[in-house]
Amino acid sequence: MANSLIRIQEADFDLTTELTNLRKGDLQVGAVVSFLGTVRDMNEGSQVKGMTLEHYPGMTEKALQAMIDQAKSRWDIRNTLVIHRIGPLIPEDQIVLVAVTSAHRGEAFAACEFIMDYLKTAAPFWKKEETPEGARWVDARVTDEAAMARWKK
Repeated sequence: MANSLIRIQEADFDLTTELTNLRKGDLQVGAVVSFLGTVRDMNEGSQVKGMTLEHYPGMTEKALQAMIDQAKSRWDIRNTLVIHRIGPLIPEDQIVLVAVTSAHRGEAFAACEFIMDYLKTAAPFWKKEETPEGARWVDARVTDEAAMARWKK
């Protein structure tokens, strides 16, 4: 019954509803691990008034599915959910939800962290922040790259 769901959308989402639906009807689920990312009001020492997220339709979904398939080959996980918002966002808005179910917590924690590290470093999304100094494109941080490097085989 294992499956994966990927949604790239402008609309917000309800965390409780999404997590309930992810595990619903799967009696093998003993653990649900999730990560919720939100827009901060500061980054790299500057105030962030808002941001805009863009992606390449079709290519992004394929890349995310390949990353989920890799997670499923590494860990014994049941279901995965990745929701990533695009368009204009402001501080406190939800950006991303990654959720993983499995029989046991260790597998779900590892897979969720792997998926999130991939999203921060290699997923085809582009983020532009609006600051008092003007707009700027945001790249993955060195710490994000280091986190992803530990997953290399």
